[in-house]
Amino acid sequence: MNPSPVVPLASPPLRAPMHCRHCAAPVTRVMADLGTAPPSNAYLSAAALQLPERWYPLRVLVCEHCWLVQTEDFAQAHDLFDADYAYFSSFSSSWLAHAQAYVEAMVQRFGLGAHSQVVEIAANDGYLLQYVAQRGIPCLGIEPTASTAAAARAKGIPVVERFFGVALAQELVAQGRSADLIAANNVLAHVPDINDFVAGFATLLQPTGVATFEFPHLLPLVQQCQFDTLYHEHFSYLSLTAVQRIFAASGLAVFDVQELPTHGGSLRVFAQRSDASTPRPTEPAVAALLAREVQAGVCSADFYSDFQLQALRIKRELLSFLIDAQARGRKVAAYGAAAKGNTLLNFAGVRPDLLPYVVDKNPAKQGKFLPGSRIPIVDEAHLRADRPDVVLILPWNLRDEIMAQLAYVREWGGQLVTAVPELEFL
Repeated sequence: MNPSPVVPLASPPLRAPMHCRHCAAPVTRVMADLGTAPPSNAYLSAAALQLPERWYPLRVLVCEHCWLVQTEDFAQAHDLFDADYAYFSSFSSSWLAHAQAYVEAMVQRFGLGAHSQVVEIAANDGYLLQYVAQRGIPCLGIEPTASTAAAARAKGIPVVERFFGVALAQELVAQGRSADLIAANNVLAHVPDINDFVAGFATLLQPTGVATFEFPHLLPLVQQCQFDTLYHEHFSYLSLTAVQRIFAASGLAVFDVQELPTHGGSLRVFAQRSDASTPRPTEPAVAALLAREVQAGVCSADFYSDFQLQALRIKRELLSFLIDAQARGRKVAAYGAAAKGNTLLNFAGVRPDLLPYVVDKNPAKQGKFLPGSRIPIVDEAHLRADRPDVVLILPWNLRDEIMAQLAYVREWGGQLVTAVPELEFL
């Protein structure tokens, strides 16, 4: 018998180049390749440990036409923001204080009152709108995740449980719910269709209305290699340069910008309708920051070229520290079951053998396990009983708040440490 001919396996079809989410130009320049990871907020139950997890490539690309930095298209929004989404803003006291200060500032600056309508996109658990409601100002939350929307309703805040875009904005306008102020804190980076999302603001705003957006600023993110801010739920990484272009294309005009310390360096961008009946003058801060970004190089490929090497350095520093601690018999725990921590731990390949547990004060996370690393999440009583030698603070952007909260760790000689942008004992 003649042997059967060998049939070569068919090569998988090559993926077409990704096109920019804003301008549709081909996007090929890689800023970071963090391998693969599960969605960073997909916390696991004990039963889920018996099942496989869904992992996606985690690559971040740079559009060299409009300079929007963005994750490669793999994960979809409905896979990332499901009914069990476990991020609740109200568990951070510093974030509550930030929200309260924001409301006070907006009320004063724009003369908001009982005659006004305030809408928050991504209202989460009502952490911000509660301060609007307390002032007797009508408000509405838009929040697609059932778990956080329910928490907001429990505070008496009306919530529309949907993703925001032009279609929903048109429905709200038809219902007489046009907005004098739209707040969008830490959501602009989370939307896959950024053009439809931004156009929704231009639709929902009153002719004299104002929209504010807060998001991590690309400039410090790159300069300090805050690579743990990269995860699938963040579709975009934003400079004012890119944001101004995106807004202009969708009917919004930037008129002011403020730099904030939150999340390792954020921007608060103020925008109005391009066809505003009485447009507000553009503040000098806008041109000043745009010039700084250009000077730093955000519109050049070289600005992004060293990011991957720095991420690898941080990974090596963390692994070396954990392995050395284990070899010396020192107990290490972590604090803060945050998305950025999941990016760090999964990129570094850290598992429970090196980091046996992470503490979080959110009851919705306690008793669950981190995605990917499968490190158990426990309450603070466990930390007090275990008395580890070192506590690794994963949400380094909240380090001052957490250092104060964990001051008692020093009573037994314990140390606090962060890993990004470098390993630092606090």
